[in-house]
Amino acid sequence: MKVFSELLLVWDKGIHKVIIEVDNLDVFNTFSNGKEKVFNCPLVLYYDSIALLVGGSFQSCRWNNSVADGLAKLAITHFASISPRNFETKMVFKVSKVSTTPFEGQKPGTSGLRKKVKVFVQPHYLQNFVQSTFNALTSEKVRGATLVVSGDGRYYSKDAIQIIIKMSAANGVRRVWVGQNGLLSTPAVSAVIRERVGADGSKATGAFILTASHNPGGPHEDFGIKYNMGNGGPAPEAITDKIFENTKTITEYLIADDIPNVDISATGISSFEGPEGQFDVDVFDSASDYVKLMKSIFDFELIRKLLSSPKFTFCYDALHGVAGAYANRIFVEELGAQESSLLNCVPKEDFGGGHPDPNLTYAKELVARMGLGKSNSEVEPPEFGAAADGDADRNMILGKRFFVTPSDSVAIIAANAVDAIPYFSSGLKGVARSMPTSAALDVVAKHLNLKFFEVPTGWKFFGNLMDAGMCSICGEESFGTGSDHIREKDGIWAVLAWLSILAYKNKDNLNGNKLVTVEDIVRQHWATYGRHYYTRYDYENVDAGAAKDLMAYLVKLQSSLDEINTIVKGARSDVSNVVNADEFEYKDPVDGSISKHQGIRFLFQDGSRLVFRLSGTGSEGATIRLYIEQYEKDSSKTGRDSQEALAPLVEVALKLSKMQEFTGRSAPTVIT
Repeated sequence: MKVFSELLLVWDKGIHKVIIEVDNLDVFNTFSNGKEKVFNCPLVLYYDSIALLVGGSFQSCRWNNSVADGLAKLAITHFASISPRNFETKMVFKVSKVSTTPFEGQKPGTSGLRKKVKVFVQPHYLQNFVQSTFNALTSEKVRGATLVVSGDGRYYSKDAIQIIIKMSAANGVRRVWVGQNGLLSTPAVSAVIRERVGADGSKATGAFILTASHNPGGPHEDFGIKYNMGNGGPAPEAITDKIFENTKTITEYLIADDIPNVDISATGISSFEGPEGQFDVDVFDSASDYVKLMKSIFDFELIRKLLSSPKFTFCYDALHGVAGAYANRIFVEELGAQESSLLNCVPKEDFGGGHPDPNLTYAKELVARMGLGKSNSEVEPPEFGAAADGDADRNMILGKRFFVTPSDSVAIIAANAVDAIPYFSSGLKGVARSMPTSAALDVVAKHLNLKFFEVPTGWKFFGNLMDAGMCSICGEESFGTGSDHIREKDGIWAVLAWLSILAYKNKDNLNGNKLVTVEDIVRQHWATYGRHYYTRYDYENVDAGAAKDLMAYLVKLQSSLDEINTIVKGARSDVSNVVNADEFEYKDPVDGSISKHQGIRFLFQDGSRLVFRLSGTGSEGATIRLYIEQYEKDSSKTGRDSQEALAPLVEVALKLSKMQEFTGRSAPTVIT
C-alpha cells in the first residue's frame, strides 16, 4: 500500500517541505517510536510536485514530532548509496543590504585587482570590489546573467568563491558556473565563456577570475580578482575605470548570506529560490571544455606520434599552479606522454611555496632538468621542456640546453602556423605584439605580408583586434602567447603550438638518425629573419615614490635629444645615437580609444631600443621593467651570447635612467 505524508526534510542546513511516498506503513511507525533504525524501502521524494529522488535507502533516520503546524521533521544524518548531489536543493534565500565604506586603492591594473591576502580578508574588502563591478556592469546586464566564478586555486579562493556566489544571487544573477574544486585556468575561463553551453541551453555572459597570475600564493602572499566580459576577454578600460570610481563611493552591497556554502568538490547543480526566482550553482569538470577546444585546433594524432618516438623526450612543469588540472588530461591521456614527464602538476594553494612565474629564475627544477642550470648534470636533458604560471596563461619554452625568448617564440609560431597548425591552414588575419616585446614579429609580418599591430601591454588590446577579425596570433615578452581561439593568453596552447611545429618538422623523420630540435628551429628562424637580441631587467618591490620619480626624470630628459646622446656617448662610444624618444601612445583602430603613458621609449639609429615601464601586476611597491633590444641581420653574428651582445646597451640604460641613484638597487631582481 502506498503511503504519502507531508514532511519538513532537513538537508544542507535548510528545512524543506516535501512529500514522501513509501510502500510500507511500518516506516512511519518506526519513525514515530523516535528510534534510530536502519531500514530499506522503495521511496520517492517530491518537492514542488517534482520527483527529486527515486529508490534507494536512508540510514540512521530520526523522526521528530516537535515541528510546528503538526508537520514531522526527518533529519537525515547519513545517505546509504545515495549522493546528496542527487537532490536539486531548493530553499528561499533573503537578500541583505550591508552598509560599507570605501577602501583606498581598489584600482584594477592591467589584469585586475591584486593585493596581499591580508588586505583581501579585511571585512567588506572583497565584497566592495565585487559590488562595484556589478554596479559598473549595470543591473540590466547582471539580472538573469550566467557568470563563471573560478580561478587558479590560490589561498583564499574557496572562501572568495562562496562570497561571490552569495553576492551573485543577491544581485539577480540567474546562475553561476564553478569549475570543480574552484579550479579553472584563465584561458579555460575564456574558453568556457565562449564555448560552453549549459544543460538548459544557457551561455555565460562574464566571469570573475580569482588569480594573481604569476605572483606567489599563501596566507602571507598575493590574491587577485578580475572581471572578464562576454567575449571571454578582460574588461576594457571603460569598465575598469567605472569599477574604480564605484569603489570610491560605495555605501552598501547586496548578499544572500543564508545560502549555505556550495560543495564545489563534486560536480552537480544546486538550486535555490530567491525573491526573483530560481538561482543555480553548476559545478562542472574543469578540463573537458578546454580539452575539446584544443583538440579542434591542433592535430593531436601528429603530436602523439612525435611524443611516442623514442628519440623525443618531453618535460612539463606546472609549478603547482592550475595548469596541473589540465596537464595529465592533455599530455598523458590524450597525447601519450609518460606521467613521469610532468613536474609539479598537483595544484596547491601556495604553489608549493614557490614563485609560479615561468622564467629562468623561478622555474629552477625545469631549468636544471633541461641542462640550463648552474651545475652540469650527467643525465641527458629532454628534447623539449615547458612551464606554466599560476593561472596557466603564461608559458616558457625550452629546448635541450636552449632558452627560447618569448619574443622569438611568438614570431616562430606565426612563421610556421599555417603549415603546422590545422586551425590556421587557411591563413592568418594578422599578428600583433605588445610594445615592449621585441620586433621579431614585425619582421615576420613584413616577410609574409601580414597585417601588424603594436599595442600597449594588456591582453584586452589584442581582444579588440581579434573581435574585429584583424588578428590571429599575438604575444607579449612577459611569457604570454595566444591566438583568436579565446581572448586571453594561453600557456598550454603555446606548448601545443610548439609541439605541433616540432611534429610537422619531424613528420617524415621520426625514424631518422636525428630529430629537428627546438634549437634547430630557432637558429633557422634567425638565419631567415635576423635575430633580435633581447633582455628584460625587473626591479621588483621598488619604493613606489622612487619609481615614479625615475619615470618622471626620463620623461623630462626626452625633451632634449642632445642631452640624451651626450649621456649615451659618455657611457659607451660604440653605441649609436638616439634618434627618437617618446612615451608610447596607442589609438585603437577598432574603437578609436586612446591609451596614453604606456611606456618610455628610446629608439636608436641602428634599430636598437630601450623601453622603461612600470608594471601593474605587483601587489606591493612598484616593479620597474627595463627592456633592451638590438637587431642583427648578419647571419654570421646571430650566434652570440645575448647578455654579451647587449652589454653596451645595458650600460647605457643604467646610466641614462640613474637606476641605482633612484632605486638604491645595484642589480635587478630578475633578468630574463
